[in-house]
Amino acid sequence: MNYVEMIAKRMGYYKTLGEHTFSQLEPADYFYKPNAETNSIAIIMQHLYGNMMSRFTNLLTEDGEKSWRNRDVEFEDQDVSVSDLMDFWNTGWSTVFAAMAALNPTDFDKTITIRGEAFTVFDALLRQLAHYPYHIGQIVFVGKMIKDDKWKNLSMPKPKKN
Repeated sequence: MNYVEMIAKRMGYYKTLGEHTFSQLEPADYFYKPNAETNSIAIIMQHLYGNMMSRFTNLLTEDGEKSWRNRDVEFEDQDVSVSDLMDFWNTGWSTVFAAMAALNPTDFDKTITIRGEAFTVFDALLRQLAHYPYHIGQIVFVGKMIKDDKWKNLSMPKPKKN
């Protein structure tokens, strides 16, 4: 397994954690905000979609922060349905995985830019591998808050107290 495959596998794991969270939610849960400073799951999904599309569209040939992206709007409540959110989720991840599948080992040392800052492709992939799990962890945490004692654990359950 090469590095691209390893990173894609790890990203796939985090994608699955998000999807296991979604499977436990009711439609209204996507839009729940625990407080004014916390993003809803819907907003996090909008942001991930914008980031994925911007970073992985023409990965090797264009700056990762596209002129058509409006990052600030990603953090605003939008008139979207859960179906729209799932389309964002699936399209974003498809774009990520397709761009990664097109890479070959000689691409790792190439320089690309994100907001004008130079990164090797390998470092840019590691940057995204840190960014996406950060937000997916937020999705999981908000999901746990919503579901409370009905939450189905996604990994090792807490030990039961006697």
